[in-house]
Amino acid sequence: MEDGRCTGPLRSITLECYASIAEEKKKLGNDQYKAQNYQNALKLYTDAISLCPDSAAYYGNRAACYMMLLNYNSALTDARNAIRIDPSFEKAYVRVAKCCLALGDIIGTEQAVKTVAELNAQSTAVSGEQAAAQTLRQLETTIQTNYDSKAYRNVVYYLDSALKLAPASIRYRLLKAECLAYLGRCDEALDIAVGVMKLDSNSADAIYVRGLCLYYTDNLDKGILHFERALTLDPDHYKSKQMRSKCKQLKEMKENGNMLFKSGRYREAHVIYTDALKIDEHNKDINSKLLYNRALVNTRISALREAVTDCSRVLELNSQYLKALLLRARCHNDLEKYEEAVADYETALNLEKTTEIKRLLREAKFALKKSKRKDYYKILGIGRNPTKDEIKKAYRKKALVHHPDRHANSSAEERKEEELKFKEVGEAYAILSDPRKKARYDSGQDIEEQEQAEFDPNQMFRTFFQYPNEPNASFSFEF
Repeated sequence: MEDGRCTGPLRSITLECYASIAEEKKKLGNDQYKAQNYQNALKLYTDAISLCPDSAAYYGNRAACYMMLLNYNSALTDARNAIRIDPSFEKAYVRVAKCCLALGDIIGTEQAVKTVAELNAQSTAVSGEQAAAQTLRQLETTIQTNYDSKAYRNVVYYLDSALKLAPASIRYRLLKAECLAYLGRCDEALDIAVGVMKLDSNSADAIYVRGLCLYYTDNLDKGILHFERALTLDPDHYKSKQMRSKCKQLKEMKENGNMLFKSGRYREAHVIYTDALKIDEHNKDINSKLLYNRALVNTRISALREAVTDCSRVLELNSQYLKALLLRARCHNDLEKYEEAVADYETALNLEKTTEIKRLLREAKFALKKSKRKDYYKILGIGRNPTKDEIKKAYRKKALVHHPDRHANSSAEERKEEELKFKEVGEAYAILSDPRKKARYDSGQDIEEQEQAEFDPNQMFRTFFQYPNEPNASFSFEF
């Protein structure tokens, strides 16, 4: 023995001893493998390799074990070590082909398939992998076409097909996660990204996807931090550069718009919110808030119809957005679209049963009821708080315009229409000139149908136009 190492015959005996123990470990490993106790088998194969690191068979066996544990990267390493030791080891090439396919490495799969064919032209061991690699190549072309056209739902569909063939492909998984984030399915996308980061905490692509999920849930500050982290790991990560810029731009525009709104500079805020909405059409969370803010601006500049349109777009993006629903209901009410206002308040009450929403719904229903009655103020053409003289003057003017005698030479249809208007003018005067009836009308109470049915507009007209000192003498006038 020299320097603590065996030499000569002793060393030969030692190596034979190690080889014998290693072979025993391999046999025990095979037993565990057959019993599907793969972790136990893995340990025994590892022991055998430690004793005899130059055995291609041991590496081949451990590669097979890793494959059963779905650890394709370790399996691929062992299969390639087996080939390094024995370049003619056909089974090792078969395992390389299977591992490369599972990892989504089309070129690696095709090269291994080719080598197997060179070693054994009659072999069919990798015919399935060869066909799968061709299918994957076609799928990748389809996936790229759909990705470029932003058809992300299609991308996810085709990626699911690709992942059935290559279940361990990190690239496919992260691309699917990215598209899920674009589709607003951020919880699913985040699960995939976190799963990849557990395997590789320094994966720039996984960190990018996590940042994308934060961005699409309106957590811009944390999103920016993730994009910067990805760029630290990979300074050429183009998507992270692009999203960091977009994130910062949106954050700045949102803050500027809010500042302008709070300071009462509504038209400037409107421009900022409109420009911000053009930045990313896929960010439903942020866009719904920008649209709601713009709707508020529109209410301040008396653009109520535009505010309704913005609120409707918000609710298309997020049907649970209560503030937008309540704002649209208020705008509908102000636009005298009472049925729409009632419908919105009823939907809001289903989302959140509060005393305030119940009150608003009650008031909207009352306004709807009032709107279906005749608007006597509108019929007389006066405001809501007229004086007695204003009511009399309005009646005098309208009654003279619509009196049937004035339209004696008109067509039957026109005469009928004017008679109806004449009657409505009389009804309006009868109600609004009587303090008791006016109070009931203003409070929303119904005027008795019998009272309205018995109303005689001609009698009222004659009474109104009598001489003050001659009650029975009709006032003579010309139309």
